[in-house]
Amino acid sequence: MEQKIDSIDRKILQILEKDAKTNAKEIAERLQMTKTPVYDRIRRLEQNGFISKYVAIIDKNKVEPSITVFSFVSLDAQKERLMDDFAASVKKYPEVVECFVVGGEFDFLLKIVVKDLDDYFKFSKDKVASLPHIGMVKSAFVLNEVKDSTYFPLL
Repeated sequence: MEQKIDSIDRKILQILEKDAKTNAKEIAERLQMTKTPVYDRIRRLEQNGFISKYVAIIDKNKVEPSITVFSFVSLDAQKERLMDDFAASVKKYPEVVECFVVGGEFDFLLKIVVKDLDDYFKFSKDKVASLPHIGMVKSAFVLNEVKDSTYFPLL
């Protein structure tokens, strides 16, 4: 049975989405509630999969310089097994931080983060291009990141 969330659940999700370290007491104060029902709601949201995990967002430029590349990949045939095999392969590559099945001219969109252009060349040649049934790869290099958000608009 599909679980429903109400307006209070949505407010809790909005608060946690902005700062996952906000505790139940702080959330309760903001929502003018008591701590126990807020804590129970958070646990229910976690148990029902509305909150899948808590993460720390790292400023990658402070850790080490990197470039982001979007690669559009077409397979030579759009067969389910080939698509599943490609998806399983790219899941193993730590450089691929996001992968989407897309409609239109291409089959997949990969978001790739590497140290520099040389690393991207090596990654694309040794990993992506070496996979079976690759038809075409087109890449776009990020020159400037205008907006980077993990925010999901709760309508």
